[in-house]
Amino acid sequence: MSFRPLLASLLLATPLLTTPLVAAAAAPNIEPGQWEFTSTTSVAGDLPIPDQVETSQECIAQGDLEDEEFSFIEEEEGCELLDHEVTVDGMDYRMVCRAEGGEASIVGRMDFLGERVEGNVDILVDSAAGELNMTTVVEGRRLGDC
Repeated sequence: MSFRPLLASLLLATPLLTTPLVAAAAAPNIEPGQWEFTSTTSVAGDLPIPDQVETSQECIAQGDLEDEEFSFIEEEEGCELLDHEVTVDGMDYRMVCRAEGGEASIVGRMDFLGERVEGNVDILVDSAAGELNMTTVVEGRRLGDC
């Protein structure tokens, strides 16, 4: 069993897993408009894996922020949200993803700062090949109106 398929899946999914979940009674402190999100994932360990940087843009309307169904995250197959707490000013969450006999524990924190969001996600991959630590730093900024 190799953990490379799990690692590859996580590197591709990390930008989706690290942008904030928004499902709260009060709208989060995020200004509506066109947003740009950048996720930088670093891998600690003996494997020579360069940092992975992903950038995406999304138009966020006020109605989106007030909708209980609204979410920046797409649930990936094999991943389960274990715990999350969303407030006006931020979010904490824990997830687990399983694939190819390996498991990844994900712990994230996001701060909602009006026209910016920032956060980090720590990912511990445990597989038959050993443990691997990944850290993702997420930054988002409002670019203007949609």
